[in-house]
Amino acid sequence: MRLGLNLGYWGAGNDANNLKIAQEADRLGYSVVWAAEAYGSDVPTVLSWVAAQTKQIDVGSAILQIPARQPTMAAMTAATLDTLSGGRFRLGLGVSGPQVSEGWYGVRFDKPLARTREYVEIVRKALRRERVTFEGRHFTLPLPDGPGKPLKLIVHPVREEIPIYLASIGPKNLELTGEVADGWLAIFYSPEHGAESLELIRKGREKAGRTMAGFDVVPTAPVVLGDDWRTAADQVRGYAALYIGGMGSREQNFYNNLACRMGYEAEAAEIQDRYLARDYAGAAAKVPLGFLDSTALLGPKERIAEKLQAMAESGVTTLSVSPVLQDLEHSIAALRAVVEALDRAGVGS
Repeated sequence: MRLGLNLGYWGAGNDANNLKIAQEADRLGYSVVWAAEAYGSDVPTVLSWVAAQTKQIDVGSAILQIPARQPTMAAMTAATLDTLSGGRFRLGLGVSGPQVSEGWYGVRFDKPLARTREYVEIVRKALRRERVTFEGRHFTLPLPDGPGKPLKLIVHPVREEIPIYLASIGPKNLELTGEVADGWLAIFYSPEHGAESLELIRKGREKAGRTMAGFDVVPTAPVVLGDDWRTAADQVRGYAALYIGGMGSREQNFYNNLACRMGYEAEAAEIQDRYLARDYAGAAAKVPLGFLDSTALLGPKERIAEKLQAMAESGVTTLSVSPVLQDLEHSIAALRAVVEALDRAGVGS
């Protein structure tokens, strides 16, 4: 299992230190640093800045939002970042959610699976530098009965194939991820519950005539060091409550659905009720300790080593960590401790 770093959203209050943290991850041998976007900072600008000031570490989008860009634009961005970084870019894609897609981008959140399938196919065709033609339900290139003609990407990426990752949670989306992508970007991944998700991905791989060999399973796990893991868990409560309770509407919240599938249906409902009522502290207090412990790296280095071993044994191939105590000292200490814990666990690659 390899290690990655997830910087999350730029502009979340830790910007002055993020570059130094990424540079330390580069020095420590982390394999990839990811950045996210929602309706604030965009990913390509952040990754360009990080790539220009690091040496070996890959830079990845977690994620580029599908409703934000035409697929050919995503291919242009991927090719450009791959060129500028010397072949270090990984393209993570996702449909976002209905509130962002329709509220920020003005794109209907309909048929997300079919849209994603078409999107990935066009991106791959463009990155192969073929003349792009496509007739689908969601995308048509070139437009018929007009002046458009099939065009070919001018930029030559460094690599023949830029790896494509999908962020997915629901069962059908997981199967699609296995079928069309090179890797899976997971959130709230639990070794105890991962087998169900990985089986769906495996089913998709088989549909495409492939095995799990070479497929990259990449969860992001918050990390908090401390002598008492229960106290450390309190630092993650707000983050978990935001996703379970507030990321999406009452009718459509993918993270809430995930918590339900993990066996926390009653707790997920109460977290959502409190969060939507703006009782954020109450929502955080209701996040089950077991949920936090199974999806984060908490406590002393020895305990984290045990969790890393469980992650690797469950099928994780790259574990991206997200330091929760985001001042520079704690973040760098967390990065170093995870490297030491991985060595102690004996599951590094």
